Amino acid sequence: MPPAPRLSIPSKGRLADETLAFLSACGLGIYKPNPRQYEATIPALPGLTVLFQRPTDIVLSVRNGSVDFGVTGLDVLNEHRGPNGEALVLHEALGFGACALTVIVPEAWEDVTAMADLRRKREQLGRPLRVATKYPNTAAPFFGQHGLPETVFITAEGTLEIAPAIGYADLIADLVSSGQTLRDNRLRPLSDGVILRSQAALIANKAALRARPEVLAVARHLIEFFDAHLRAQENLSVFANMRGESPEVIAGRIFAQTTLGGLNGPTISRILVRDGDPNWYDVHIIVRRDQLPTAIAELRAIGGSGVVVAPVTYIFEEEPPRYKALLEALRQ
Repeated sequence: MPPAPRLSIPSKGRLADETLAFLSACGLGIYKPNPRQYEATIPALPGLTVLFQRPTDIVLSVRNGSVDFGVTGLDVLNEHRGPNGEALVLHEALGFGACALTVIVPEAWEDVTAMADLRRKREQLGRPLRVATKYPNTAAPFFGQHGLPETVFITAEGTLEIAPAIGYADLIADLVSSGQTLRDNRLRPLSDGVILRSQAALIANKAALRARPEVLAVARHLIEFFDAHLRAQENLSVFANMRGESPEVIAGRIFAQTTLGGLNGPTISRILVRDGDPNWYDVHIIVRRDQLPTAIAELRAIGGSGVVVAPVTYIFEEEPPRYKALLEALRQ
């Protein structure tokens, strides 16, 4: 009998903290009574075991099938995913852990600002360039595309920024987020040196999804709640009172505006007033967060008053597009 479905998440560092916060925001908070344990549960998903691993080990564990799901960075996945497609990406944009794998040179290389300049630098040195990186499999094709196929990649762990200063590499290819560490070490990224833009992703073992219905059921639940939460973050729920002859008349005013269409249109319901004009209605629409000022102005322009704005926790699709894509990938 196979074990219960397993989800691996990062065990330490910023990505670990952000993963826990994201799962909690999705209604999938983790219960871990003993902080020293490497197993936990998600009460909202009974039967799913949560494990804590290093990001690289998460990819390897998903590939070999010892765990069914993992949350890790696209950078780590790209470097260690292997040739056979065992690790399938279920969600490529969880909205946290953003960084970029980038080609970085010493500030002293004043005449090197782009990848094309590295070819001239190689000729000046009279030998292939040496690049210290934790991502040789990802970096090598990028250098080849820029006419530097003979580049020597020195696989290194730990701090890479010191490599050019002590001489065991000429430049580095490393992850950049704010760039402050580079400036502190007198390094700078090349203008066209972004190899890969990365953020946290949800991955799964393809064979387990095909063979075990309970794993596929968990995949759907994770995709649905991740997407519903992420979609909700981009939107707000807006309520307003509006006078009109009928819901259809009010809807006509709303549809004449640019930002008030809602998801499939407004919800309009009669307000039961004790005295006075009975033709008052409550209007409810979903508005994109970045369009809120315009939406409020448009509501006021067509007679809206008493506008109330509230956050949205989830917006569920009838059928999550990513789940449809997953089923299609499993048929191939």
